[in-house]
Amino acid sequence: MIAFQDAFGLRTDGIVDDIVWSTLIEASWNLGSRVLFLRTPNLRGDDVAEMQTVLNRLGFDCGRVDGIFGPVTKAALVDFQRNIGADANGICTPDTVDVLLRVSSQSGSGPGAAAVREREELGESTPEKTARVVIGGFDGTTDLVRALQHRASAVFPLSTTVEGDVITHAEAANRYGADVYVGLEHSSEDSCTVYFYEVPAFVSIGGKALADRIVATRETRMPAVLCSMGPDTVVRLKNAAIANAVVTSLRDWLAAPLED
Repeated sequence: MIAFQDAFGLRTDGIVDDIVWSTLIEASWNLGSRVLFLRTPNLRGDDVAEMQTVLNRLGFDCGRVDGIFGPVTKAALVDFQRNIGADANGICTPDTVDVLLRVSSQSGSGPGAAAVREREELGESTPEKTARVVIGGFDGTTDLVRALQHRASAVFPLSTTVEGDVITHAEAANRYGADVYVGLEHSSEDSCTVYFYEVPAFVSIGGKALADRIVATRETRMPAVLCSMGPDTVVRLKNAAIANAVVTSLRDWLAAPLED
């Protein structure tokens, strides 16, 4: 289990929680083994991620490769179907997969449209006074979140906080139109680890650059990092220092989001 968690970028504690179980299910799907289409709740899985990867490399922008079949992915699939003269219904059948893989075998292996789009979006700095910063706090981080928000609000007037589970954080940040999301959680380890979104076929260059500065959830549309810090007794003594360091890093990143 630890090897599986490590391979999929999960916390390597050997515990099968809801996130690990969901990842196990998603990893069981291969492209072509089921029909993919837009529904509620969204279909998820490695097969969706593979389809997104191929579409992105062919120039049909699915957004980030997150393994979630949402409206943007459907639009990219419809565009592909229209270009090959197929029924543009946004449904990926085994026949669609055959054509998709056949066409992709003649293309390169670059990062594709999604990476290019993110680089273009992050090409300019964001003014501090208009930057929408979302700070997410998980269980036990109330004091740290309060310290960070107090420091951040003086620099980023549009900063806000959110609590709850990871999906709640992502949905709130997306609705707010956030420019960046920073999540905070306590760790049982005597260390500080900063996570950003990356899979073999896609890396969030904005998230990586921000993570490199301050050392995420895949469902946020904006660059996102998750700071996991421990032990709790030490973190609580350094809330102010941590808050200052994060805000300084955010200021530097917003001024030059593609630099690390």
